[in-house]
Amino acid sequence: MKKTITCLLTTTLLIGGCSTVTIQPKQVPKDTSVPSYQKTEHFYLWGLVGEKHVDVKNICGSKSVRQMQTQQTFINGLAASVTLGIYAPHTVKVWCD
Repeated sequence: MKKTITCLLTTTLLIGGCSTVTIQPKQVPKDTSVPSYQKTEHFYLWGLVGEKHVDVKNICGSKSVRQMQTQQTFINGLAASVTLGIYAPHTVKVWCD
């Protein structure tokens, strides 16, 4: 039993990887400061179900968008691994000038 639990935990940690997609209107160095907006969005079935729209005009107002990013953090990946991909959250971030 102990060996099965250890194997399951190891598999969960290995599958629960991180990924990031960053979009910048102007080619500038990647911004790592605190974002103007951050929210966890909920997706299902390995991300195949669930479509989210982020209104950057509402978030930034009259300011321009410096950078947008979607990220599967370690915690997001762990949640997806534990649920076998049924629940697959991603974190959305927006930086304004």
